[in-house]
Amino acid sequence: PRRIGDGRAEALAPAGDHIAFVKNNEIWAASLRDTAPATQLMHTRGRAMQLQWSPDGSKLAFVSARGDHNFIGVYEVATKSLRYLAPSVDWDSSPVWSPDGARVAFIREPTRSRVPVFGPKRTATPWSILVADVATGEGHEIWRARPGAGSAYRRIVSSTQLEWGAGDRIVFAWEGDGWTHLYAVGAAGGTASLLTPGEFEVEHVSLAPDRASVLYSSNQNDIDRRHIWRVSVSGGKPSAVTSGTGLEWSPVATSDGKAVAMLRSDAKVPPRPAVVVGSAAPRDLAPEVIPASFPSSALVTPQQVIFPSADGMMLHGQLFLPPGGAKGVKHPALVFFHGGSRRQMLLGWHYMQYYTNAYALNQYFASRGYVVLAVNYRSGIGYGLNFREALDYGATGGSEYNDAQGAGLFLRARADVDSSRIGAWGGSYGGYMTALALARSSGLFAAGVDYHGVHDWNLEWETFVPGWRVQADQDARQVAFNSSPMSSIATWRSPVLLIQGDDDRNVDFRQTVQLTEDLRKQGVDVEDLIFPDEIHEFLLHRDWITAYTATFDFFSRKMAGRGAKEGT
Repeated sequence: PRRIGDGRAEALAPAGDHIAFVKNNEIWAASLRDTAPATQLMHTRGRAMQLQWSPDGSKLAFVSARGDHNFIGVYEVATKSLRYLAPSVDWDSSPVWSPDGARVAFIREPTRSRVPVFGPKRTATPWSILVADVATGEGHEIWRARPGAGSAYRRIVSSTQLEWGAGDRIVFAWEGDGWTHLYAVGAAGGTASLLTPGEFEVEHVSLAPDRASVLYSSNQNDIDRRHIWRVSVSGGKPSAVTSGTGLEWSPVATSDGKAVAMLRSDAKVPPRPAVVVGSAAPRDLAPEVIPASFPSSALVTPQQVIFPSADGMMLHGQLFLPPGGAKGVKHPALVFFHGGSRRQMLLGWHYMQYYTNAYALNQYFASRGYVVLAVNYRSGIGYGLNFREALDYGATGGSEYNDAQGAGLFLRARADVDSSRIGAWGGSYGGYMTALALARSSGLFAAGVDYHGVHDWNLEWETFVPGWRVQADQDARQVAFNSSPMSSIATWRSPVLLIQGDDDRNVDFRQTVQLTEDLRKQGVDVEDLIFPDEIHEFLLHRDWITAYTATFDFFSRKMAGRGAKEGT
């Protein structure tokens, strides 16, 4: 291996002979045929991102983010010329080339400023898809979302949000029926056809090399898992590539079209690369990545549970039970709150690193005698638009508190749970949920561990919403504060461990500083574990181990683990 340069967002040219990437918000390129150093292709304003080479490698399309608007740029390598496609005041993104390299399709979201984060956005000024002529830069709209459901744009997990398929059909994701589905529309415009009907959500998407079909993961017929499906860009019934009790995601077709590579996991074996050839079952590509010493046989299989929130909304969760628990024994219990909040915990090892770590810790707690409930609270994904964009969630009302309360009540009602020893833990948005549960339901939750959580939404809005006007938005600021754990300090009695790195770029470190100060004044038992120079999603393995060891130790001490075995 040789080092090409410092950067990110790399794009490999179709011929495989050179690579473009972003460095300091500018576009750089390097040859892969020699050892010449990388050079900067051009100087532009804004931040460059989403690099896409033309099919012949002669041009590079990209997004130029200018703060309150985005342009789609096309750079021609030979002539060193730059053209912007149909520039406007709107947010353009996700450029994709036509197979002949003459046109570029992209998404246009109408301009908006000071959009509040962490609050429901069920509707918006409808977004659209444009196709532009590369030679002239002129573009025209080929499709527009209708008002109502799906008018606010929602992204999928893919290298690009649009795919230019065979038959000049453009494939895209839309929530027109309240679920994230794939649609296709002709590049000349017209009515879009639904490719993936049903009450489920499409997530990881890729186009097959022949452009005739699309591969995707979804929770179709298995709402708390992910499996791989294939559908023709011209329509027809989708076909299942995988099924069963495992999880599969990130599908990519091999160049000969005979196999599909993917990542997969299950309840007892972590994520690893696999391949499906024809109609055969998935086969691991590198079984050695899972050490022989890995304790798969000692892990438990989480159960799917469905239970009501305090306000009656039905919630899904994964229940981890101690292995071989004695009949009649009452165990300590924990509620785990994921972060995001645009996440869904699944019935197996998760596809995101942060939650593979969390899944491992939940398994460890179960092995030490705890009952653990991972709850998929409102504003998460997997259950449709209205669940994700729940009314009054987050900084607009904190309605997810009902879900924290419902999860605690679900555990308290179980015969195998000691109702006096129910705790809560989670990170980021899950830290917010943990703090909210402790602040408002100390009688239900005996202790908690809050990783880099949000405690005052106003501090978080200052991070994510530039131009937040302090004087003009006082009403919204008051609602945001009332939706925060800091507003309920007076009723917070349960002990808490606060964990955060002080170089956190996602959640302001002041969140932990201010909460610690207020809890101390209130006389609450508060402990801090701080990692100097560490970021939001800890970079160092040793910090994860330290934090997780401290989490287990904290619950063992604060919940007087009579039902939990001692150990680390």
